[in-house]
Amino acid sequence: MLNFTWSVFSQTGSVETYLIYKELEKEGREWPNESNDELAEIDSPIS
Repeated sequence: MLNFTWSVFSQTGSVETYLIYKELEKEGREWPNESNDELAEIDSPIS
């Protein structure tokens, strides 16, 4: 999704598209840590 948004921005120069790109980029930096924690919980054996 990030690549698509950047592609649209680079072709159109739309400020709104750039802002969406930056928001997606920011969220992308936050997701890996959260998803790793969730995966760790899923992978841990049930005691």
